[in-house]
Amino acid sequence: MRARDPVARRAFVVGTGAALFAGAGAGAGAGSAVAAESGVVEGALPDFHALLKDELRFPLAWGTSPVRDFRAWRRAARAKVEEHLFTGRDDTPYAPEFGERTEADGYTRESVTLALTRYGRVRGSLLTPHGTGPFPAVLLLHDHGAKFDIGKEKLVRPWGTGEGRLASAQAWADRYFSGRFVGDELARRGYVVLALDALGWGDRGPVTYEQQQALAGNLFNLGSSLAGLMAREDVRAAAFLAGLDRVDRRRVAAVGFSMGAFRAWQTAALSDDVAAAASVCWMTGLKEVMVPGNNILRGQSSYYMLHPGLARYLDFPDVASIGAPRPMLFFHGAQDTLFTAQGVQVAYEKLRAVWRSRHAGERLHTKVWPDLGHVFVDRMQDEVFTWLDTVL
Repeated sequence: MRARDPVARRAFVVGTGAALFAGAGAGAGAGSAVAAESGVVEGALPDFHALLKDELRFPLAWGTSPVRDFRAWRRAARAKVEEHLFTGRDDTPYAPEFGERTEADGYTRESVTLALTRYGRVRGSLLTPHGTGPFPAVLLLHDHGAKFDIGKEKLVRPWGTGEGRLASAQAWADRYFSGRFVGDELARRGYVVLALDALGWGDRGPVTYEQQQALAGNLFNLGSSLAGLMAREDVRAAAFLAGLDRVDRRRVAAVGFSMGAFRAWQTAALSDDVAAAASVCWMTGLKEVMVPGNNILRGQSSYYMLHPGLARYLDFPDVASIGAPRPMLFFHGAQDTLFTAQGVQVAYEKLRAVWRSRHAGERLHTKVWPDLGHVFVDRMQDEVFTWLDTVL
């Protein structure tokens, strides 16, 4: 058929699409043409999003991948993730500069400025327990929360920064952490703690909520990636922490809440310097979270956790499984509206299957807290601290 009229040609193309979607023997009449029109529905999803989800088979997942040797699979899966970071490895010397030390209750605080990449230097908070090292250590990764004036200060009590930043940090700790600063609690328990700002937070911002998409888009146009940069920086931070003389490099963990939880398991997947990871309130199956009404559909904040094209190969728990069989902990609050119960269950089942396949089921700790939401309160912290004492 040759349609010279543009309208007739459009009707022919749409009608053919309708026949394809309807299946063999379906008609391509006026009703079919209407059914084939594509548009946008609630949550800025294309109305054919269910078809796109059906096409996601995660063919590189352990157990699905044709690679049967686990170590070979880990190398292949990690390489695939790194391919989608759009940010290359960086061996720029850290050249750390340490600030003046101040004493706290059982530990010493100091600032450290270092080059995570060749693009610039980042200032962080470094806490060291009193006593004789080398000590176990925790790379502490801050959340998103659409609150950009503080980053590392969400987890480490700020000092020497003025009352405004301290007040903001304390309010955040009161809201999510039972008033505690998780990093300070860890330092009192004998862990060296390093916390740094991700791009857009604290000393490296602040970006606004509405600017996140533009920031991500600008990095894409520059051949880079916002999420990829954060992933590379977190891996570099883990290597820096493990290399400190005061640290036992065999006993380094990554710990985080919310976006920081995503960063924790991602770092464990991409770094051999991380011996264990604790992730509180960020784990799900991708398909189960891509539903109308879910927060991830808003865009903006999602760009910090979006590696374009990776979902064609690996689901979120598949990426986290690259860290197996090292000890890993995943907590979820049953009242957390950011993640569906089905999504969490799907992810936990995938993770358990991988650790069991390595005869290491006891090294994976998953738990759903029935009465809690999107928080990392004191009783959750205490269980994480006890777990760290056990596995490091």
